[in-house]
Amino acid sequence: MSLRGDWSYPTTIRFGAGRIQELGDACISAGISNPLLVTDRILADLSITERLLGLLAKAGFGKSLFAEVDPNPSDINLEAGIFTFKEGDHDGIVALGGGSAIDLGKLIAFMSNQTRPVWDFEDLGDNWRRADPTVIAPIVAVPTTAGTGSEVGRAGVIFNSKDRVKTIIFHPKVLPSIAICDPELTVGMPPSITIGTGMDAFAHCLEAFSSPFYHPMSHGIALEGMRLVSEHLPRVVQDANNIESRAHMMSAAAMGAVAFQKGLGAVHAISHPVGAIYNTHHGTTNAVVMPAVLALNRQVIEGKISKAAAYLEIKGGFDGFYDFVVEFRQALGVPNRLREMGVKRDEVERMTQMALIDPSGLGNPVPLNYNNVMDLYEACI
Repeated sequence: MSLRGDWSYPTTIRFGAGRIQELGDACISAGISNPLLVTDRILADLSITERLLGLLAKAGFGKSLFAEVDPNPSDINLEAGIFTFKEGDHDGIVALGGGSAIDLGKLIAFMSNQTRPVWDFEDLGDNWRRADPTVIAPIVAVPTTAGTGSEVGRAGVIFNSKDRVKTIIFHPKVLPSIAICDPELTVGMPPSITIGTGMDAFAHCLEAFSSPFYHPMSHGIALEGMRLVSEHLPRVVQDANNIESRAHMMSAAAMGAVAFQKGLGAVHAISHPVGAIYNTHHGTTNAVVMPAVLALNRQVIEGKISKAAAYLEIKGGFDGFYDFVVEFRQALGVPNRLREMGVKRDEVERMTQMALIDPSGLGNPVPLNYNNVMDLYEACI
């Protein structure tokens, strides 16, 4: 397959089928001599994890594993991971999995030797400057899903078990030193995860494209990312072994994460509280709420979305794009409403308050307020 390359945007990326064989060399290049492999509980029991442990052992690194990672990784998981990291005298992280495992792996590397609590580094203002950058351990990221793009991101999302909210933690050095993007590793994903993570990538691109902030590089990346997902997600759902389309989806995931430097919006702002309270899959939740957010933002983004529709060869301008999103979700089996995911109206007030303080909402084209967020939840439920 010709879809192979060595990229340096925004970090060093080794892209292509079979490149997981370079894991040992990647650790050496990142300056890691005693890595801790971080993954989630499900992956820990699968052959892929044993394969990576074998590659690390073959390179002379041992077989150290931490797998106490929940679908919505929490401060409890983080504390346990830091203990394992220190107990084993590790000096770097290999983060294997989807956004949950990679986010937690990055935050273990970040927090292992900080003196402040993790909440002091929430992605607000210049909070990241509070961290000591000299003690952040290097990270090699190995994604097994094509969705979050956490392998090329400078932040991680963590669940506060006390306050029951999701918090975004940011620091430039949370960006992995090297990402190995091998589309063969995504072949074993269950269809529901393929769909949910793929829709997450689409949401990242759509929200970045819609954001009013000025960032033409991210704007263009977001547009092409949407095209790749719209073309290749149905193909990998139909044929899980389509490595070429798997590669394009892996590219789109990384593109979405790069693009949302431009901003996110209400899709993420209202999805985060749902995930925090009901433990729903993040990408699937994004897909469910997407049409309602498009409708809210129409007055501001109609012209922009019409241009995107033309690029994606969707007829009908904004209306055509809106209908495409609804039909795209339906064809993939995404629920139509949040109530189908167990979300109830009695939590709307609480979720609204949480959404209004979520930093993702700052990039929404239409400013969020109590009334329009309440209306969004009502429409989505």
